[in-house]
Amino acid sequence: MNHDQRKRQLTRRDFLTIMGAAGASLPFTAIERLGMEAMKAPNDKIKIHVFSKHLQWLDYSALAETVAAAGFDGVDLPVRPGGHILPERVQDDLPRAVEAMRKTGVNVDMITTAIEATHDTQTESILKTASALGIKYYRMAWIDYDNAFGIIANLEALKSRFRDLAAMNEHYQVHGAYQNHAGVKVGAPVWDLWHLLKDLDSRWLGCQYDVRHATVEGGNSWELGFKLISPYINTTVIKDFKWVLQGDKWIAQTCPLGEGMVDFKKYFALIKEMNIAGPISMHFEYPILEASEENLNVSVKTQKVISAMQKDLQTLRGMMEMAGL
Repeated sequence: MNHDQRKRQLTRRDFLTIMGAAGASLPFTAIERLGMEAMKAPNDKIKIHVFSKHLQWLDYSALAETVAAAGFDGVDLPVRPGGHILPERVQDDLPRAVEAMRKTGVNVDMITTAIEATHDTQTESILKTASALGIKYYRMAWIDYDNAFGIIANLEALKSRFRDLAAMNEHYQVHGAYQNHAGVKVGAPVWDLWHLLKDLDSRWLGCQYDVRHATVEGGNSWELGFKLISPYINTTVIKDFKWVLQGDKWIAQTCPLGEGMVDFKKYFALIKEMNIAGPISMHFEYPILEASEENLNVSVKTQKVISAMQKDLQTLRGMMEMAGL
């Protein structure tokens, strides 16, 4: 991180000053009085982490305070180019970030990486560091199909790469996961990902299942892909979307949880049926601030971010409770 990036970050001191200046709206010292700890999952419940991509303007300590204030069990840290932790800095910065989180009671069980293969320059350094810190799960990068070859030829070529990665994960006792993502990359239809995973030990390599993207690609049939890949699901992603018409094209627009088209009632019923109990990574990929709010002072913007996170978290907790999770 260069000097200009450091200057742009909100530090813990800035955060506490902002929260104090916010007065009655939500001072951080009121977190315990408001029972925010009660929002966290009991030990026998699925833990909910927040993917911190939208919070990269915070330094590690301020990030920890924000995540704690919003009531999440943990944080899913981006350890990738442009992320909260740069891969080449992982040995120095990931321990610092984890220490800051755990001081506030925030878990770091998950990280998101750009790992594609064992021979990537930073792969082993990331896995070794994560393992030493007790981090259990990481998400891989997405992989493109090579259009010069057919689909099956692509998948057959990738099998050895996945096999080697599973072996390295076992060595370091961490679980790697490939996220199914809408589009035309490997994993979008889910069945292709099953083809890559079906002969591997699910303890070491699997799928980070994203029901939002599965619904975009699968419509009503996403349930079939879910059941196929379910033995390899150890972590999941939560977000929602709706179809909107922009010009002459329909696009899948991410929206606040519960306001879109994902059938969460069916989804969580399947999660319970398949006994999938690994941590959830909640993503915030819709604009929390309107364009007209960009010039608001930092304290107001910080409050709006925390409020939006709390709203989606409460919605998710409600959905899970209704499903008996």
